[in-house]
Amino acid sequence: MSSIGKVGWESPANIALVKYWGKQPNQIPMNPSLSFVLKESVVRMKLEYASNGKDATRLIHFTLNGKPNTGFQNRISTFINTLTPYFSFLRGMELSISSESTFPHSAGIASSAAAFSALALNLCSIEREITGTIDIDCLGVSLDKAFMDSFNAGRSHGLDTISERHDTDFILKASFIARLGSGSACRSLQDGFVAWGKSVLLKGSDDRYAIRVNEDHVDPVFNTLRDAVLIIDDSVKKVSSSAGHALMHHHAYRQSRIVQAGNNLEQLLLALKTGDETPFFSVIENEALSLHSLMMSSNPGYILMKPGSIEALEKICVFRNHHGINLGFTMDAGPNIHLIYFERDSHMVKKFIKEELAMYCVDNRWIDDGMGKGPVQTIRA
Repeated sequence: MSSIGKVGWESPANIALVKYWGKQPNQIPMNPSLSFVLKESVVRMKLEYASNGKDATRLIHFTLNGKPNTGFQNRISTFINTLTPYFSFLRGMELSISSESTFPHSAGIASSAAAFSALALNLCSIEREITGTIDIDCLGVSLDKAFMDSFNAGRSHGLDTISERHDTDFILKASFIARLGSGSACRSLQDGFVAWGKSVLLKGSDDRYAIRVNEDHVDPVFNTLRDAVLIIDDSVKKVSSSAGHALMHHHAYRQSRIVQAGNNLEQLLLALKTGDETPFFSVIENEALSLHSLMMSSNPGYILMKPGSIEALEKICVFRNHHGINLGFTMDAGPNIHLIYFERDSHMVKKFIKEELAMYCVDNRWIDDGMGKGPVQTIRA
């Protein structure tokens, strides 16, 4: 392949506080969700492109952490071939992708969200380089003032971050495209707290892209959140998130879950605005346990927690009650634990992790993470 261009983006995983679980066709969520992006858990993706003089689009090379990964290459290749209605330049294009992840892949730490958001950003960068613009008319969505305000309220973190450029069309399209690859990927594109899914609680919210919760509605204390990711098991999980979402179609608790998610979102948004820490942690733990309960009560049911997950959760509750510290846990669809706490308690919590929790982690491995600043462009077209 003779490259005519090269782009690169670093995009983070995000941790959902209100979970997205269950979806309708075309990656539309069953319920709204809310999350924040991480700082250290990122995917760095480089994409080279060239014209092949034909009508087809081909992904001719893909590596993950320096090694071929046929399964994920096939998933990305299939996805890219569905995108020509949104990126006409892809017709007759050959692509080569090198991707690196700082955290375990397919182990329940939102690796797909980071990867597909990075891919969407790269494709949008190529579109702007080739055509000189970002076509959003093809998306069939309209921008309202609430979305633009949500985007433009982003804090500035540096010249290469999206929020510094205030490029509304770019971020909208990247969010829309990322969602088509992996639903939660649309939440990886902005800093602060990000919501995805239509809700009367959030003006401008939409099922087709994510919006940022205006920082005026977030007490500053929540901008100091830390996230210790405890790697209880780094193997590929036995049931994929896609399969888990599908099991929600006829789940006995489907409607109850929709109501619960809406109520938890309302409580969480109120806690964020008022700075009330206790209900914040109560909600995120309820969401984590509810998610795993939904998996266990599916038909067929399945369990992604490991014995070490349960023991570590019990240790966390004992530590919190003994020391009177406001902290809590959440989990995505996997065995690994996100221990959420405030920067002010960092010294005590890290000591607790090293002395009592690391023993449950693979090779004592955990990721010292926290709220991130969103994606960063690493290679310009």
